[in-house]
Amino acid sequence: MSKAESVFSVLIVSSSEKFHSAMAEMLPEKNFRPLVHVPTATAAQRAFAERSFDFVFVNSPLKDDVGVSFALDCSSLHGALVLFIAGSEIFADVSFKLSENGVFALQKPLSKQTLENSMRWMITAKNRINLLEKKTAKIEDKMDEIRLVNRAKWLLISNEGMLEPEAHRFLEKEAMNRCIPKAQLAKEVIEKYS
Repeated sequence: MSKAESVFSVLIVSSSEKFHSAMAEMLPEKNFRPLVHVPTATAAQRAFAERSFDFVFVNSPLKDDVGVSFALDCSSLHGALVLFIAGSEIFADVSFKLSENGVFALQKPLSKQTLENSMRWMITAKNRINLLEKKTAKIEDKMDEIRLVNRAKWLLISNEGMLEPEAHRFLEKEAMNRCIPKAQLAKEVIEKYS
């Protein structure tokens, strides 16, 4: 992790106290909090109703379910990164479906090294996703600004008889002269003619 270390929220869904203890030992509180442990898929769904989680570890089978549907829901509906850990008896049947839906899958038995490597991959993926979400938000903001400016231009064209280049130049020059963003000026023009 970098100097500006990230903090990730974690949900551990496992009926095994031993698994929970091993995960708690592996995930230092300074980087992973809260660290919530529940024994069933039903309790995990309740935990998600209360808050979102960055990472979900499902140690299958659970007391009330295998956990596949819950893992898929966490990944697709809640945007969490999910690691599904299953025994060989079901791993072959579920691993492809899980992985094609964005859920990481590992087969038991696991070594501590494999679990640590998986955690590092998940952190890398989460950081990458966060970066892409920030870029997407910037692009969406820019698109909103372009839509506002275009709407203001068309209002100037239809109400002031300007040509498109004139309306564009007017908005740029007026925003610069008044030291305000073009989007703010566009909103004023829209309000004036709406």
